[in-house]
Amino acid sequence: MPSLTVENYLKAILQISLQKKLESVSTGKLAEELSVSPGTVTSMLKSLADANLINYVPYEGASLKEDGRKLAIRMLRRHRLIELFLVDTLNLTWDCVHQEAENMEHSVSDFLIDRIDDFLGHPATDPHGDPIPSSEGVMRTDLSSVVPLENCAEGARVRFVRVINQSEEFLRFLSNSGFKLGETGIVIENNPEANIVKAQLDDSVLTIGQKAASQLLVEPVEP
Repeated sequence: MPSLTVENYLKAILQISLQKKLESVSTGKLAEELSVSPGTVTSMLKSLADANLINYVPYEGASLKEDGRKLAIRMLRRHRLIELFLVDTLNLTWDCVHQEAENMEHSVSDFLIDRIDDFLGHPATDPHGDPIPSSEGVMRTDLSSVVPLENCAEGARVRFVRVINQSEEFLRFLSNSGFKLGETGIVIENNPEANIVKAQLDDSVLTIGQKAASQLLVEPVEP
């Protein structure tokens, strides 16, 4: 049975590689993601390589081998289904389910996760818009065509489909701004010099900085 630490490292490698579209994940990026020192990451990557779970090249980074990827997908599936289950059935808000899912994902059985998946109707995405893998490890939705809000021209009509920054503070800010994932909006201002992006939503105006706008992924919507 893999340890909690092993599962967390493999999941982090997978998440970063998918999000950043990287073939190899650097020690620095893993250290930042896991909030540990680069030295700690280096030591763990050597152990994972010895266990034949990853390919690791010093000063270049790590990539998942077949067994490592299978375990990483398994943990990612658990995490995202648990998040959605907590939101849909217990009415927890999307800013507090991440840590709860982190606590639960290592202890629940695959049987229970499959039953949760059945109960939720085999959903494609979690509360933050992240794609959920099937039991076979296949992502149920293709988000390769989405772009950051910061890249959208003024006048563009878009649908908000994913939030990359899932810190409690940022998610609460979005909620307090009247933002809802899945809604459509129109970019009414995109001014890099002023560091501001504005989008007209259904009932409010979302005003954020360029960096924050890079953390909101959207897909174009025909007028």
